[in-house]
Amino acid sequence: MKSITWFTRPSRLVVAACLPFMLNACSNGEANTTKAQTSDSTGKPKVEEKPAVADVTKPALTLDTVLFDRNNLHLANGDSSGRWPVKTPYPNAGAILPYKRIVAYYGNLYSKNMGVLGEYPPDEMLQKLGAEVKKWEAADSTMPVQPALHYIAVTAQGAPGKDGKYRLRMPFKQIDSILKIAARINALVFLDVQVGFSNVQAEIPLLEQYLKMPHVHLGIDPEFSMKTGKRPGTVIGTMDAADVNFVSDYLSNLAKANNLPPKILVVHRFTQNMVTNYKNIKIHPNVQIVMDMDGWGEPSLKHDSYKAYVWKEPVQFAGFKLFYKNDIRKQNSHMLTPQEVLAQKPQPVYIQYQ
Repeated sequence: MKSITWFTRPSRLVVAACLPFMLNACSNGEANTTKAQTSDSTGKPKVEEKPAVADVTKPALTLDTVLFDRNNLHLANGDSSGRWPVKTPYPNAGAILPYKRIVAYYGNLYSKNMGVLGEYPPDEMLQKLGAEVKKWEAADSTMPVQPALHYIAVTAQGAPGKDGKYRLRMPFKQIDSILKIAARINALVFLDVQVGFSNVQAEIPLLEQYLKMPHVHLGIDPEFSMKTGKRPGTVIGTMDAADVNFVSDYLSNLAKANNLPPKILVVHRFTQNMVTNYKNIKIHPNVQIVMDMDGWGEPSLKHDSYKAYVWKEPVQFAGFKLFYKNDIRKQNSHMLTPQEVLAQKPQPVYIQYQ
């Protein structure tokens, strides 16, 4: 599939998080079924297929509230504003946060431009992810690190498609490929949704068979929620607390009905209007919400955006995105190190690399 890339820089805000679009090659808004590359054809040795962490499909049966409180206080990192740690009810047993820090690779198997997950053959990609996991373990030895693959399962499009929704749903066999790759290192899987002219009410239930799996979680991207009627890539989109609550309610009900451990919901954000009415976002014991600072730019810009949109408007947990290429686009810029990211107040518990 051919892709196009578009970037913009709002005043003093981190620019668009990814905004590479895969042009719709189909007429009905669904992807073709080109076979995904699932093995390294270069002749390099295979990644050793031993689990890097405890089996993520077998969550704990009880909740350690003492450790929960201690880790939450650790993540607050000395914040004295009263915002962090966020005062919420305890989650149900089997919760991942804040017991582990998640380090995720983001992307799509159809495009090398949408993130590191699709840029390299699986063996090489997993090796790179493993190297990052070790860096985070060394930077904060008090918190175990859980690897994850964050796959864009519904992508915003530069063309409307037959149904005019400006989004492309990935075929299930592509998601199946991600699950198989993730299983090799016992990684979590996040399915990311960019709704375009569609909405979360229409898109999220279509992924239910995967969200019923205990190690599969969800991400939603307000950047590509085009409620103004302008096509993706021309303006930055928006979601309201009502949209987040629909998804959170859906995941909570799914967890209850299927006796699942709490789901993680990652909400991407790097501008004020990307998430409106944040105080109305509901917290469920079956869902853990991460507000992920999703923008790219030089270190000062990323710090400013994190403070403005994550620290200032707390929901539950904090996330931070790092870009191998875009964070160094500006001369003399650099991608933040784990130690630099951990200096934030609060410390992010979810880290994503693109």
